Amino acid sequence: MVAAYHEAALGELVAHVAAAIDDFRSGDLDAFDVDHVLFQYSRGARELWKFCNMTDIEWTVGLLSERPSIDWWERGAPKR
Repeated sequence: MVAAYHEAALGELVAHVAAAIDDFRSGDLDAFDVDHVLFQYSRGARELWKFCNMTDIEWTVGLLSERPSIDWWERGAPKR
């Protein structure tokens, strides 16, 4: 369950990167904008990895069953 969740959530994060690359290629974003997206992806993916690799897998499964989905993209946003 945790592995499937991790893969699905990681796919959502990768979709943000793919969209940014497409926008860069079309001229809608510059390299700095894409770099910002990559930075946010990296932070979000790191938080997701920590969540999915907690020491107690049953506790993680319980959290996934109880709480609504976590916005890992938002969790990766730089602190303001």
